[in-house]
Amino acid sequence: MKKFLAVFLGTPGGTDAWKAMPEADRKAKEREGMQGWMKWAQDHAADLADMGGPLGKTTKVSKQGIEGIRNEMGAFSVVSANSQEEAAKMFENHPHFMIFPGDRVEVMEILPIPKM
Repeated sequence: MKKFLAVFLGTPGGTDAWKAMPEADRKAKEREGMQGWMKWAQDHAADLADMGGPLGKTTKVSKQGIEGIRNEMGAFSVVSANSQEEAAKMFENHPHFMIFPGDRVEVMEILPIPKM
C-alpha cells in the first residue's frame, strides 16, 4: 500500500463568508460538518493512516525572511491506498466541501526519500 497526503483547501472568500454567518447558524453547520467528518473517518478507518487535523495560521520562511501569510490550506489527512485514483475516490462527497465552505481536496502520493 502507498500513502497519500490529502490537503483540504478553501478559498479565502469562502472562509470569510463562513465567519460572517450568524453564530448560531455557523455552530449548527459545524456540528453537522463534524458529524459528517467523523462518519467519513469511521467509513475509511482501515485506510486512514493519520486523521490529521485542522491547520492554523501560516508563516512563510524564505530567503527574504519570515512573514505571516494567508493561503487556502485548511486541514490534512494521510490515507493508505493502492493507487492515487483509489485514494482520491475516498474524498468524493467529503463533508469538507459538501457541508463546510471548503473548495476541494488535493491528493498526492507521499514518495520515499531517495537513497543516497
